[in-house]
Amino acid sequence: MQPLIQISPPSRKLPVQRFALWNLGFRPFFLLAAGFAVLSMTAWMTGYFQLWPPLSPQALPTISPSQWHAHEMLYGFAFAVIAGFLLTAVKNWTGIQTLHGRPLLGLVACWAIARSVMLIAPGQILVAASFDLVFNLWLIFAVAQPIIKVKQWRQLGVLSKIIFLTMGNLAFYTQALGWTSNGAHAALWIGLLLNVSLIMVISRRILPMFIERGVKEEVTLKNAAWIDRLLMVCLAALLINILTMNTEILNAVLGLTISLSAGFRLWRWHTPGIWQVPLLWSFYCGLWLINLGFLLYAASFLAPHLPVILAIHCWAIGGIGLITLAMMARVALGHTGRNIHTPPRSVSWVFGLLIFATLSRVSLPMLLPEFYRLSVLLAASGWIAAFTLFTIVYWPILSKPRIDGTPG
Repeated sequence: MQPLIQISPPSRKLPVQRFALWNLGFRPFFLLAAGFAVLSMTAWMTGYFQLWPPLSPQALPTISPSQWHAHEMLYGFAFAVIAGFLLTAVKNWTGIQTLHGRPLLGLVACWAIARSVMLIAPGQILVAASFDLVFNLWLIFAVAQPIIKVKQWRQLGVLSKIIFLTMGNLAFYTQALGWTSNGAHAALWIGLLLNVSLIMVISRRILPMFIERGVKEEVTLKNAAWIDRLLMVCLAALLINILTMNTEILNAVLGLTISLSAGFRLWRWHTPGIWQVPLLWSFYCGLWLINLGFLLYAASFLAPHLPVILAIHCWAIGGIGLITLAMMARVALGHTGRNIHTPPRSVSWVFGLLIFATLSRVSLPMLLPEFYRLSVLLAASGWIAAFTLFTIVYWPILSKPRIDGTPG
């Protein structure tokens, strides 16, 4: 099986550089995604606890503050991680250089302007929408061009998810601009479930290989094609049902089916050596938290005391948040010439803080519902601390040239 991301063999040496942020897509996008995760969550918390409103009703009368927050996490933070990952992965899939230098700077600028406007001046929504959609379309073109050139049609499944995410982003802005009344609802479910789906597709390709090569014991992990197909069909059916009929019993059945089948797959991927390797147990725990999210989602239709927001945050913090952190931590080491088997010691704290944030946001409201606001504060604090620590530790790794002197 062809790995999703390969470490390129050493090639000709380049002149010594001191700053390498624009050498490859993962560098600026991973740093900016982590920094934005801190900034956006801080802004959201100041508004949530009425310290400073990040979004006033007058600024965007057609969008609620919670929809603004969800959009910036799914289409701001997560899309930046996707951009950095794909611009790096596609270069390895195809052998064709992806955006770097000034074109990469231009793509990053489109993303950064959109995020800045949404954060500082959301009333200028047309400006944010324009730059955000240019960013989306430019990324699609940058990723599709090398894939089509070398005819790697198997990668079109990943590319199609980016296209659908772009359509979801467009739907959000149609409501923000007052053109539709339900675009944001559709956009946020598309963003959430497609991000989760993309994570599950990528993890199916890479995690077994990572585990086999990363643990001390000899292990060969098993996969079943029927599970892969079942998961993708159920995920597609769930999203379609939510956006159309929204039949509760069907949502519950599909959520439970996804949780059980993905859980069975993860059980087959387990080996004790995982727990000695932070870059493996973090990924593995994130996938289990995604499974827990689907279980909670199914249960929310059967137990009225379990609000669906708990499932949403289990997916968002524990699934998207933790797995993107684990992936960024690993890719940044491998693609800067460092040893992925000896990551910075602080990564265990980074991952632990995000797991703490997930459990605080999900478990505490179930056990002690009267402490709901405390659960939000603890979760946000864990999130902010985790991404702050990652940004501090990985800034020199991502901004400096590869330690082996090769391009990238």
